[in-house]
Amino acid sequence: MRPDAGLSLQPADSPRADGRAVGERLRLVASGVKARVHAGFGGGAPQRSPRLRVLIADDERDTVLTLTQLLRDEGHLTRGVYRGAEVLAAIQDFDADVVLLDLAMPDRSGWELARAIRAQSGYERPVLIAISGIYRQSADRILGATGEFDYYVAKPCDPAALLALLRGP
Repeated sequence: MRPDAGLSLQPADSPRADGRAVGERLRLVASGVKARVHAGFGGGAPQRSPRLRVLIADDERDTVLTLTQLLRDEGHLTRGVYRGAEVLAAIQDFDADVVLLDLAMPDRSGWELARAIRAQSGYERPVLIAISGIYRQSADRILGATGEFDYYVAKPCDPAALLALLRGP
């Protein structure tokens, strides 16, 4: 596999206006989601990973379908949207814990959507993961461009690494 292929996971540790690092916020959100999810299952056998509500927003249908199947196989709840115009309403309707957001959707950019999501939902939730097969910049430049994303994943995604990210620390 080429070094630039697959998944590149980089926490955004740049401080926000409130002084907290995004990486720390992601750990707190992931812990809260795990606690909420595990409390809802009333015991039983431990799961492979916390059950998350993951919104996948990408104009490439194959990407949405592949990620949907991967995440559903792991027990996550998923919803896919193919247009940027659908993202904000889907986050509210679906109550997403995590959003996998393509940066280069034709009708509305992932950068613009990330700013709108943070304005609508704040910084506690959902966790925003930028995905792109076009932008091959360093993850630091991707994450620092708006400061709204928590992680960057280069397409094509490495399934094991993406699942490890969703499992959290």
